[in-house]
Amino acid sequence: MSYSAPVKEIQFTLNNVVGLSDIAALEGFEDASPDLVEAILEESARFTGEVLAPLNWTGDQQGSSLSEGGVVTPEGWKDAYTKFVENGWGSLSFPPEFGGQGLPMSVSSAVQEMWHSANMSFGLCPLLTQGAVDAILHHGSDEQKARYLPKMVEGAWSGTMNLTEPQAGSDLAAVRTRAEPDGSGGYLISGQKIYITYGEHDLTDNIVHLVLARLPGAEPGVKGISLFIVPKFTVNDDGSLGKRNDVTCVSLEHKLGIHASPTCVMSYGDAGGAQGELVGEAGRGLVYMFTMMNQARHAVGVEGYGIAERAYQKALAYAKDRKQGTTLLGKTAEDQGIVNHPDVRRMLMSMRSGIEAMRGLGLECAAAFDIASRHPDPEVAARHQRRGELLTPMVKGWSTELGVELCSLGVQIHGGMGFIEETGAAQFLRDARITPIYEGTTAIQANDLIGRKTARDGGQAMRELIADMRKTQAELDTSDQVELKAVAKRFAPALDAAEAATDWLIGQNDATLPSATSVEYLMMQGRLAGGWMSARIALAAWKAAQEDDADQAWLAARITLARFYAERNLPLVEAGQTIVSEGAESTVALEVAQL
Repeated sequence: MSYSAPVKEIQFTLNNVVGLSDIAALEGFEDASPDLVEAILEESARFTGEVLAPLNWTGDQQGSSLSEGGVVTPEGWKDAYTKFVENGWGSLSFPPEFGGQGLPMSVSSAVQEMWHSANMSFGLCPLLTQGAVDAILHHGSDEQKARYLPKMVEGAWSGTMNLTEPQAGSDLAAVRTRAEPDGSGGYLISGQKIYITYGEHDLTDNIVHLVLARLPGAEPGVKGISLFIVPKFTVNDDGSLGKRNDVTCVSLEHKLGIHASPTCVMSYGDAGGAQGELVGEAGRGLVYMFTMMNQARHAVGVEGYGIAERAYQKALAYAKDRKQGTTLLGKTAEDQGIVNHPDVRRMLMSMRSGIEAMRGLGLECAAAFDIASRHPDPEVAARHQRRGELLTPMVKGWSTELGVELCSLGVQIHGGMGFIEETGAAQFLRDARITPIYEGTTAIQANDLIGRKTARDGGQAMRELIADMRKTQAELDTSDQVELKAVAKRFAPALDAAEAATDWLIGQNDATLPSATSVEYLMMQGRLAGGWMSARIALAAWKAAQEDDADQAWLAARITLARFYAERNLPLVEAGQTIVSEGAESTVALEVAQL
C-alpha cells in the first residue's frame, strides 16, 4: 500500500493561494524561500513514502504492547523515529534559539499532512510533542525552557498532554489530580490520567508530561487547575537525566484504530509522589493548556484530510484496476475499470475535491497565524489572529468529520473487499474515526465557534471572513470562464445563508437553542470555507493556465474539482441555514423519559 505525497497540489496552494511569498517577506521567515520549501516538501515526500508508509500496515497489525519494562512500539518504529529525528522533521517551526528551524507554521503543516497520510499512528508522537513545546515556549520560565526545549525540539525527548481523568471526561472542572508542595520549591503529583497518547513508549530517552492538577486549597472548577511539568526521568542541572520519576503506565487502551499509537492510562504518585514543576502562575493551568490544545486541534484537522488523502490514493488505484460490469464511461473493452462507473467517479470526485478544500483551509488557517505572529502592523496582526482562531474549530471539526466520511467512501469504492481487513481500506476508516473525538469533540469545536469565536465579538471575525469570501465570489462572477461562473452561481446563495445563520445566532439571548444546532452551524461554515478555498485554487489555476509552459490538464482539473465541490456541497450550506435557525426547538423538545 504505497503512498505518494501530493507535493504539486500542496506547493500550488502554498505559493498561489495562501501567499507563502508574503509570509516569507516577514521578519523571521526570510528562509522560507520557494526553492527551500520545494526541497523540504520533496524530501518529506521521500521520507514519508519510503520510511513511514511501509510501517503503517504492520504497525496496525502488531500494535504497541505493555511489558514489565514499559511500552514496546511495533517493529521498525524505533529505527524510523531515529531517522525522523536525524532529519529534523519535528523542529521545522520552532525558534532557532532552541534548535528549531524557524519556518512558518504553514510549511510545517504541509509536512505534517504527509506524516499522517503515510502513518497516522506514528505522526501522533511528534504532534503531541509539538503541542507540549508550544505550551512551555509560551508559558514556561526561562529555566524550564532551557532545561526542556532543546531536547524536545530536537525530538530526543517527547511530550504529552495529561488532561482528563476517568470521572472527568471532557469536563476538566472535575479534575482531581493533586499537587502538594515538596518543601523545596517543587511539587509532588498524585492521581490518574486517561487517554494519554504516547504517555509511555521506547522511542525517546525521556517523556515530558504536562499535567493538570490542583494545589491544596485551590478553588473548585477550572480556576483551581494548575499546570505542571512532570518528566518520566528527572533532569539534573547540567541537563543529564536523573532518577526515574514516580510515573507509571498502568495499562494500554484497546482501540478501534491507531493500534500502533500507545494510548495510556497514567498513574502519578504510587510511591509517594511524582516530582513536578509549576508552569507559570497557579490557577492558570487550563489557560496555558489551551495554547497546547489549540495547536493540537489544528494538527488533528490536518490528520483529518491527511488520512483521507491516503484513503483516496488507495481507492483510486483499486478503482482503476478492478473490473466489474460494463461501464458507461469506458471507451474500449480494455477500459472497463470500475473507475468508469459514474457513481464510482462521483465518490472519487467527492474525495478528491473535499481533500483539496480541506487542505486549502488548513493551510489558510496556518498562514493566518504566521502573519499574526510576525506582521509589524498591530491591526493587520490582530485581524489575522482573529482569522486563525475563527478557522481553527472549522479545520478541526469539519475536516475530521469529512475525513471520516471520505475514508468511508474509500471502503465503499472497494465494495465487499473494502470490508476485508487484508485490503487495507478499513484501516484508514478505523484510524480516522478518533479524529472527531480527541482534542475536543465536534460539539466542543462547534460550541467554541458559536461562543468564543462568533457571539463573543458580535460576529466581527465571521463577518470579516464572509466579506473576504464575497470578494472571491465577485472575482469568480466577473471571469469569462464557464466553470468559474458555475462556481459563482452556487457561491452567492451560500454566502447569504451563512450570513443569515450568523445573524440568527447573534440574536439569541439563550445559549440553549444555538447549542442545539451548533454542529450544523460549524459544518455549514466549514463547507462554505472549504468552497472558498476551492474557488481560490480554481481562480489561481485559471490565471496560471495563461502561461505558455503551464500544465493545462492539471490546472483544468483544479477548476473542474472546484465546480464539482460547489455544486455538490454549497447547496448544503443553504440547507444548513434552515436547520440552524429552525431545527433547534425540536432538538431539545423531548424530556429524557421520552427519548
